[in-house]
Formats: sequence, structure tokens, C-alpha cells
Amino acid sequence: MTDASPDLPNSLDAQLRRRAASVIPGGMWGHMRAAAVPEGYPQFFAGGEGARVRDVDGRDYIDFMCSWGPIILGHRHPEVEAAAREQLDRGDCLDGPTEHAVRLAEKMVALIPHADWALFQKNGSDAMTTCVTLARAGTARRKVLVAKGAYHGAVPWCSPSVLGVTAEDRAHLIYYTYNDVESLDAAVAEAGDDLAAIVASAFKHDLAIRQQLPDAAFARAARAHCDRTGAALVLDDVRAGFRLNLGGSWENVGIRPDLAGYSKAIANGYPLSAVTGNDRFRPAAEQVFVTGSFWYSGAPMAAAVKTLEILEREDGPARLAAAGERFCTGLTEAAARHGFEVTMSGPPAIPLMHFADDPDAKLGEAFCQQALARGVYLHNKHNMFLSLAHTDAVVDEALSAIDDAFAALARDRSADA
Repeated sequence: MTDASPDLPNSLDAQLRRRAASVIPGGMWGHMRAAAVPEGYPQFFAGGEGARVRDVDGRDYIDFMCSWGPIILGHRHPEVEAAAREQLDRGDCLDGPTEHAVRLAEKMVALIPHADWALFQKNGSDAMTTCVTLARAGTARRKVLVAKGAYHGAVPWCSPSVLGVTAEDRAHLIYYTYNDVESLDAAVAEAGDDLAAIVASAFKHDLAIRQQLPDAAFARAARAHCDRTGAALVLDDVRAGFRLNLGGSWENVGIRPDLAGYSKAIANGYPLSAVTGNDRFRPAAEQVFVTGSFWYSGAPMAAAVKTLEILEREDGPARLAAAGERFCTGLTEAAARHGFEVTMSGPPAIPLMHFADDPDAKLGEAFCQQALARGVYLHNKHNMFLSLAHTDAVVDEALSAIDDAFAALARDRSADA
């Protein structure tokens, strides 16, 4: 381990940033949410193991971002690594899929109550774009309802950026407010007979905004509108899939979609996404042309089969919820001990932290920097993630460092007063 801070000019992280700036547009600013981390955070990493990551300068951190969501069992889980390695040794990208494509589809259909079939891609953007395409193909309609501020991918029809996006790319989108039945009713009325789909996130997780779990009345209203009009209810389970319920996140509110998009945790860090659907949309899924050069590579699917087996065996959602409760309770209690008010919103396994009276998030950023200096990788604007590697012992170790971080933050506040 070195003592070089990632923001020092002689650190390897700083050197890599300078090199990246010459050959990658914007350096690493727009990639892997580089612009969203607090000042002084490392951008480049060397490895990970269990609940920990190591940056290129040799510093270790207890990881509460889990690679921004894909790591659900812990970095380099030995059973997943062995399954992926076995297929890699035979060949990964071949002239057709491996048997793992069928095994994974069978596994997902068995786990997910609404699913009669599954298709595979690489990214969440792929999965959600495929869902929308299938909804339009299956209904022969155009209008798609999405929540204001929701993130469904980095592609023109839904990207948060409007640079390079034309009005035509979004000509048939209509916006509603998440968890607001009246606004949903109005959007459905605006779509009229041209409603193809209502798209909803598993829960409201817009950047830097207090998270909201789905209200049961809102979820029922979305389902009822789709049943009445023949539109598709599309669940974006890219971020939350398999963390909250192995059968799909809206199983927790008793509502099943027609189509759902998955990615993030499906293969514990291996690149993969999926669309699941019911038989009503099977003809569309059979006819629409969607493909990618690497979509059916074998190793990620082998990793996904093993990941889902482990989550089922270990009752993954229950363990993640318990670890999240321990983390969220401990963090808020530590804050209170040192005179700070912190709230955690969203599911405990995917929490977002907010300081009271912190409109510009500067206090949250300063706290995260103090925690980072003590070996805990947190985030003050984006929701965090827990994994099965966050055992009680690991969470308690992190909370001890977090308590020290709050103490340092309190000292800095006193000095500035």
C-alpha cells in the first residue's frame, strides 16, 4: 500500500487521469459517474475482494457503491468466478450461444412470476430500449409514459442529456410524476388510443433527490390502466432487480409487469442484462430484430446462473435488507452522537443519505471525504448499494470508521464557527 493520495500530482491515479485526458474525450469525466463522486475520490481501481476495493495507489476501502450496483454477492465471489472461468477456458464469444443462455432463461422464468420468457443483452440501456420496442411492436402504438426525472438509460429516447438528441427522438414520450395517481391518469388520457406502455422504475431513485418506494395505490393504478387499454406495464428493474425480491421488485407491492428490464446485479459484475416478459408479448419478442455482437457471450451467462443460484440459496434479499438496516441505523445514530441529522431514504439495501440543512450537499461531500480517508467508500448524492459480503462484522467495522468521520466533521464545524 502507498501513501499517495489520489489527488496528489505524483499519484498513479493522477497520472492516469492526465493520460486519459489526451485520449478519452473529457478524460474520465463522463464515464462510470466520474463527475458525481466527491472531490478527491480515486477514479482508477486495481481490484476488489468481498466488500472491499483497492485503488491504483494501493488504498483499500470498504465499498458501499458495489461498482455502482453490479456487485451483489461481493467482489470476485469464488463460486461465480469459477463458473465464469470454466466457460472462459472453453470459449466465451462463439458462433452461437452456449448452453448457459438456455439455463439462465429457464432460471429466470422459474424465479420471476410474470416471466414466460427471457432475452439477453449487455446493458440496462439495451434492456429498457428493448422493452419499449417490444411494447410498441406488441401493441402497434407509439406513446410511452415515463416519470419526470427518471433514469432509464444513456440513449437518445431517455438520456438525461439532451446534447445530440432531437425532438423526434422523444416525440412520443409523455411524462407523469412518480407515485402521483392523478398525474398518471392525466398522462394516460393524453396518450389516448395510442398508449403503448407505462414505464416505471422499481422505486424513485433520481440523483440527489430523496428516494421513494412505490406506493401500492400508484402501482395498482398503473396496472389497471394497462389492463384497460391493452398497453404494456414495463418495470425498470435494472437497478433494484434481485436486491429487493427475486421475483421482481414490484412483487413487494403485489403488482406484476408485462415486461421488465434487468441488469446491474444479474451476474455479480459480469456484463449482462435481460428482458423478461409474459406470453402476450412473446410474438413481438419473436419478430422484433434486436441483437448485439457480444450479447450472448457464455461466461457472463454462466456467472449469472451461479449468481441467481446463490441468491436463492442464501435468501439474498432478506440478507441484504438486514445488512442495510444495520448500516442505515448505525450511520444515523453515529451522526446524532456528533450533532448531525442524517436521513436515509429508499430500500435499506439501496440507501440514499441526506444531511439536514445541506442544500448544496457540501456537508455530505465533506463527510464522505472524511469517511474515505478512513477507508470507507460512500456517496452523498447517488444511492449506495450493499452486497452479501457486507457481513455484520464488515458493517460494524465501517460504522466505527464512520463514527470517527463524523467526529472529525464536528471538529471542523467547530473550528469554522
